[in-house]
Amino acid sequence: MYDPNTHRRKSIRLPGYDYSTEGFYFICTKDKKCIFGKIVDGEMILNEAGKIVKEEWLQTINIRKGEAKLHKYVIMPNHFHAIIEICRGVSHTPECINANNSGCNQGVCNTPLQSTSKTIGAIIRGYKGAVSRRIGYSVWQRNYYEHIIRNQHSYDEIEEYILNNTFLWEKDNLFIE
Repeated sequence: MYDPNTHRRKSIRLPGYDYSTEGFYFICTKDKKCIFGKIVDGEMILNEAGKIVKEEWLQTINIRKGEAKLHKYVIMPNHFHAIIEICRGVSHTPECINANNSGCNQGVCNTPLQSTSKTIGAIIRGYKGAVSRRIGYSVWQRNYYEHIIRNQHSYDEIEEYILNNTFLWEKDNLFIE
């Protein structure tokens, strides 16, 4: 029998944060099965499922014109990392993530929530659904990890992590032979 106290999903999102706010976010979705391809000599070799993951991610920008800008991303054998920028009609450069700039990500905000179609959750939900439909079954975990990028230093570290991820695969905590 359903008991809302027992069966309640705990949100991993930052309470009170407006995920439609302009800013940069680091997204990682994963499943522990290596279904997207394999890494050979530090290079990710995509299989058919991996190619779908890539095609749908690149298609996201066409669907979300004016709402989001895609930055660095990497598809790994069993997970995916990306930096996505939420914008309202104007794309910003990484300098925008400096918390001193007005109109940029300032942390938890008290502004009313915007349309959910322009939030990180809506974008990732649409992406995960499109990938799963094309592959023919659900390939993603129920939720996803996100990190709000608050400054240039954080952006640079995450970008470097993404760029080096395939070379460090065997040291990754998601590594499976």
